[in-house]
Amino acid sequence: MASEVAIVAATASEDTVTKQPHKLERKWTFWFDNQSKPKQGAAWGTSLRKLYTFDTVEEFWCLYDQIFRPSKLPANADFHLFKAGIEPKWEDPECANGGKWSIPSSRKTNLDNMWLETLMALIGEQFDEADEICGVVASVRPRQDKLALWTKTAANEAVQMSIGRKWKEIIDVTDKMTYNFHDDSRRERTAKVRYTV
Repeated sequence: MASEVAIVAATASEDTVTKQPHKLERKWTFWFDNQSKPKQGAAWGTSLRKLYTFDTVEEFWCLYDQIFRPSKLPANADFHLFKAGIEPKWEDPECANGGKWSIPSSRKTNLDNMWLETLMALIGEQFDEADEICGVVASVRPRQDKLALWTKTAANEAVQMSIGRKWKEIIDVTDKMTYNFHDDSRRERTAKVRYTV
């Protein structure tokens, strides 16, 4: 009888352990921006909305499965996943001196796949320079969709090249990826490409 009680107790203990949520290294926030119908004279970012902050694997999958796929977005809309506390804006102090790696996508399924692989790499801390990364943006556009990985320190070429090469490996693309400084993008309509992988 005592051994049966011990087995039941051990099984109950295992069930309790397996039902604990799997915490991530850090919190992440999903943002949404739909610029398809901007108000006349509205400043950029006025339609940007903070949606949900999560810090467990289970929350991530629930959100992703139900909502956060780029192929479900209307034209001119963006999904963002950024570290909690960082807004997906050039003006955010964490992004101000940074830039972004960009890759175009000509098909919705490619965008969804690259988006998911990137999200899993970010929340799974697969980048050696994880502290350097701010977040990722999936942009749905009428002509061509795009994915952009935002980083903190644009001028650190060695770090940026390492991030670019790793991201290219993660999303398994052979297309050329380019890196632009946010400062250049602020000043010029067509920003200069600083790095390429």
